[in-house]
Amino acid sequence: MVPGTDYSASSIGPRISPAALFWIFFRIACTSFGGFMAMIAVVENVVVERKKLLTHQDMLDGISLAQILPGPVAVNVCTYVGYRLRGGAGALVAAAAAILPAFVLIVLLSAAYFRFGQTPAVNRLFTGFVPAVTAVIVAAAWNMSRRALTGARERVIAAVAAGALLGIGGFYSTLAIIFGAAAIGWLWFRHSANGAPGSAASKPPPRAPLNASLLWFATAPLTSIPLWSLEPGLLLKLFSVFAGMSLVLFGGGYVFIPMIQEIVVNHQHWVTVQEFVDGIALGQITPGPILVSAAFIGFKVAGLAGATVATLGIFAPPALLMVAGTHVFERLQHSAAVRAALRGVRPAVIGMIFAAAVVVGKTSAPVWMSALVFGAALLALVRFRVEAVWVIPAAGLLGVWLYP
Repeated sequence: MVPGTDYSASSIGPRISPAALFWIFFRIACTSFGGFMAMIAVVENVVVERKKLLTHQDMLDGISLAQILPGPVAVNVCTYVGYRLRGGAGALVAAAAAILPAFVLIVLLSAAYFRFGQTPAVNRLFTGFVPAVTAVIVAAAWNMSRRALTGARERVIAAVAAGALLGIGGFYSTLAIIFGAAAIGWLWFRHSANGAPGSAASKPPPRAPLNASLLWFATAPLTSIPLWSLEPGLLLKLFSVFAGMSLVLFGGGYVFIPMIQEIVVNHQHWVTVQEFVDGIALGQITPGPILVSAAFIGFKVAGLAGATVATLGIFAPPALLMVAGTHVFERLQHSAAVRAALRGVRPAVIGMIFAAAVVVGKTSAPVWMSALVFGAALLALVRFRVEAVWVIPAAGLLGVWLYP
């Protein structure tokens, strides 16, 4: 902790004004391209290294808790930091600021997509996105597997999880995989001391921040659009569906892909398979969490009000759990049973991410150009460490040129 700072009994960190807290996380969100680990890395750099508002151990505790609880890991970490600095109000401010830039941009892109998305040039653009998004998911799973699949048992869990999700599919299969892997982890690893929570995420990879803060000034007129609700019942349904999914989301945004597709495409019929994949692609090229793609679906269903309600549904319940979980984290952190269960869940999550890549890849155009775009994108991501924010737009432009 910071020397000479007065801490309250609730372990809230040094005092900082809500406006300053909002500005810190708003700027972080504007520069956090490249997935949840990129956002966590920027948070640690700003909050710990530069401003020294929390210690490294505080951040490690928050990352560990974010992995245990459901919801988007990066936004959960921002919620944790905000809570430590300003209590419940700080958690709300930090989470809102972390989501706002991506939300504004995805709404603007959604409006453009549903107005111009059926033109031939735009169709070819999004046709090029699909294999690149598949490559991004494969690269994420590969990078995680090198650190988490350290033994034969972990590899077996990952393979079974991927096979179950691809062979059976569906929302309940996702739940069964998560809780089944936790039970297997408890059985196999409860006598091991190597299951410490958060070990895979204790050192987020450093990255150079991008200066994208001017994005807000370019999109500020959007705030003048009224949030009129034409169908309160439909908005309530949107919120309940996304809120329900958010409470069973473990392992980050990529695991969410097969679950949300099953519900919003096959059950609710709110978007088509192609629109769903295009929404995921748009979420990839915006800063911040990939789960902001929920706003794309909400926009299709009920305009700006739908986008707002869907975003609240997917982010608010996990943030509330994150605040509540902070009170009991010390007990969870030292529980051998929780450590063992997490050691089983992590490889299952990796297997599910590989399965998600297959689900998305099946929507690619069945031509050689798709394989070329996928291979080039995967090489750029894995070999040359190019960020997804550059790979996906480049793939779209390549699609305009390659696809007939």
